[in-house]
Amino acid sequence: MQRRYITVDVFTDCAFGGNPLAVVLDAGGLSTAQMQAIASEFNYAETTFVLPPRDSANDAQVRIFTVNRELPFAGHPNVGTAFVLATGAKRPPARFLFEEIAGLVPVAILTEDGKAVGAELTAPQPLKRLTPFSAEQTAACISLSAADIKTDRHPPQIVSVGMPFLVAELHSRDALRRARPDAAAFARALPCDGAFQVYFYTRDVPEAEKPCDLQARMFTRERAASPRIPPPAALRWPQQRCSRTSQTNATAS
Repeated sequence: MQRRYITVDVFTDCAFGGNPLAVVLDAGGLSTAQMQAIASEFNYAETTFVLPPRDSANDAQVRIFTVNRELPFAGHPNVGTAFVLATGAKRPPARFLFEEIAGLVPVAILTEDGKAVGAELTAPQPLKRLTPFSAEQTAACISLSAADIKTDRHPPQIVSVGMPFLVAELHSRDALRRARPDAAAFARALPCDGAFQVYFYTRDVPEAEKPCDLQARMFTRERAASPRIPPPAALRWPQQRCSRTSQTNATAS
């Protein structure tokens, strides 16, 4: 059973930068187990599978898988999938409307000189504020001290717009660099409210990297035991940009 797929790099304008994504374009007929096996084989943060929409008013059903589970929604898979579909069209559309577990996801296509260069999404759900965490518990998950956690704007808290994360603000760029996932602390804290990840950010952005407002990283529970830590240069990604890296066929058994 042949399936065409494309790999892209999201949040970058150059190949092999940013966050990689595999997009399986003609996923009809694949079972959930087959999709999960393919995503595990790619071993990317996420792999998407594009299917015909259940409602003809929408453009596609998109299913998103990590190496070991299906996700209701995620950011970079939508940006990358929309970019792939737009670049494959004769003329890039103004937007796509994707059906996902969390709801409908509108994705606007960014163009330059008539060509798709990126995408910008609207989350499928309004912001939900869920379980708050202490600074100590959150810091332990990322091998920092409670003093590194900034709480004047908000406490560490699980929030969701379709995919829950434990979100925390850090005082400094230095703390962002020093963070490392701690598997034991992750196991004590997560999952909670459906969240398996810690997303942490700082407003301490160097002047040379303005107009970026935030710099952020994300650790997930599954990879806490054997993390791939990005080098410092990878902590800043131009948002919404994509670069195509390869296109090929695959066989699903």
